[in-house]
Amino acid sequence: MIALILGLLMFLGVHSVRIVGDGWRTAQIARFGEPLWKGVYSLAAAVGLALIIWGYHLAHAQPVVLWTPPSWMRYLGGLLTVPAFVLLAAAYVPGNRIKAAVGHPMVAGVKLWAFAHLLANGTLAALLLFGAFLAWAVADFAHARKRDRAAGTHYPAGSAPRDVVVVLVGFLAWALFAFLLHGWLIGVPPFT
Repeated sequence: MIALILGLLMFLGVHSVRIVGDGWRTAQIARFGEPLWKGVYSLAAAVGLALIIWGYHLAHAQPVVLWTPPSWMRYLGGLLTVPAFVLLAAAYVPGNRIKAAVGHPMVAGVKLWAFAHLLANGTLAALLLFGAFLAWAVADFAHARKRDRAAGTHYPAGSAPRDVVVVLVGFLAWALFAFLLHGWLIGVPPFT
């Protein structure tokens, strides 16, 4: 469990710098330059992610069960990840109305993904992993929206054809992950 906790602290810690120390972050970028900042940031995030994966795998081998969710929660969780994947796609397809409405669709998608996984899992490791991501995403989304309001940031309206692309890409990515990759990579097929 220690590797999982250290990984979460490292990964979510570097992703929280703008929340807790935006001025410090700006000063460090000015001091060391953006390429070095991004390199150190990426390295720390990658090490944190590796620790999360390893730690969750170790904890999953000997799970501490806190509750047993009803089987229908697994299906509900799986279905709730559909809009999470659509939100993730909205972060990368330019000119869509979903991004214009949400502002930070990737973080909103992480919130939904984490919540869906909390519904479907009842182990201590799952509570730590998905609970930490949900708490981080709630804090980050609120801070990012506050930062947008303070800066007067508005996202362009986008178009309906781009929205269709977002929904199609998100749904196809979800289907690929839900029916093939989740079972292969994670070891748990969501819809069995």
